[in-house]
This record gives sequence, C-alpha cells and structure tokens, in this order.
Amino acid sequence: MKNIIIAIALISTISLFGQSNKEAEKLVKDVIGKISAYENFSADLSYTMVNVEMDINEKKTGSIIVSGEMYRVEMEGQIIMSDGITLWTYLVDSEEVMVSNVSDNEDGISPTSILTKYDEDYKSSFDNDNKYKNSGVKKVDLKTSEDKGFQELSLIINQSKLNLESFSVYDMNGNVFTYHIIDLKPNLTLEEGTFIFKPEDHPDVEVIDMR
Repeated sequence: MKNIIIAIALISTISLFGQSNKEAEKLVKDVIGKISAYENFSADLSYTMVNVEMDINEKKTGSIIVSGEMYRVEMEGQIIMSDGITLWTYLVDSEEVMVSNVSDNEDGISPTSILTKYDEDYKSSFDNDNKYKNSGVKKVDLKTSEDKGFQELSLIINQSKLNLESFSVYDMNGNVFTYHIIDLKPNLTLEEGTFIFKPEDHPDVEVIDMR
C-alpha cells in the first residue's frame, strides 16, 4: 500500500512538473511574440558580466535598437551593428572596426535571437527560487540539448504586463552575462543607416575585414 501511495505521489509530481514547464514555455512564447510584433524597438541597457572563479564583476550601461534581423548595440566605447547580413564591431577609442558575416557567427547569441525568436530546442521551466513564487515577476530557465555556445539562458518576466525585464546568458567558461532592459520603446522612426557602418563617415577609422 505504501509503495502505491509513493507511486501515485510521484506520478502527480511529474504531471504537475510537465504542466509547469508548458506554462513556462507559453509565457516565454507570449513575451517573445509581443516583442517580435513590433516594427522595431529601442531600450536602454544595464549590463553585468560575472565570473566568480576569476573574481570578475564588470558593469556597463548602453542602449539597443532592433528591427527584424537588424540591430545596433552601443555600450561604453563599443558599437555593434548588423543589417542582418554583415556585422560591424566598432571600437571607438581604438579607431578600428572589425567586419564579419553574420553567418560566421550563427553559433553565437545575438539580440534578435533572444528577444524576437523562440528556439524549439529550448526546454523551459520556472525557477524554484522562493522570491518568485508568489510574485508577478517570474524567472524562466531555458536549457538546450544542442550546442548553442552556452549552457543556459534565464529570463526575468513581468507576467501581467508580458514584459521581459532582464535576461542572463551562462556560457561554457563560467561567465554570466546579464542584460537589464530599461524603458523599451516600440515602433520608432529610425534614421537611415542606423544598422550599418559607413567608412566614408569615419575616414580615420581602420577597417579590419575578417570575411
């Protein structure tokens, strides 16, 4: 009889866990669906990079603009631009820009891949941290069985507003990159050339073409 009770309890737990995972997946898809429906958007960013073993704790601030597959990230002396085909990494202080193909970086993580797409390889689950249990803010962990160049993603989501408040990327080297999204503004009028680097506008900048 005791074994039967344990078995029933185990089956119930597995069922609830599966239901919880489906709810977590739906929440993530709803948030990404909301963001991807925008024609474009901009937001301010607060960024941290932490590696406990190496005693690293970097903090930076910046901004991001996304339109479809195109994006522009400005972060304290570095500007990363992509028109969906070409990727420019402009180091302002060094006066150099590195040029590569987006396809050469497809194993990496781009703002568009996190903010506007849900990868069906992800396994979504709610975090068990007690501070999120009775809160309108939920933490969802995303894991993948395939090699994506990282171990895990975690998203902090305002459930009632379907807003993504922050996301963290855990890489293979023990680094945790966290981006806090501040004041997201959708459907803006953007200047032409927002997502490309024009060498003629920066005659003193060395172009390093890595294609």
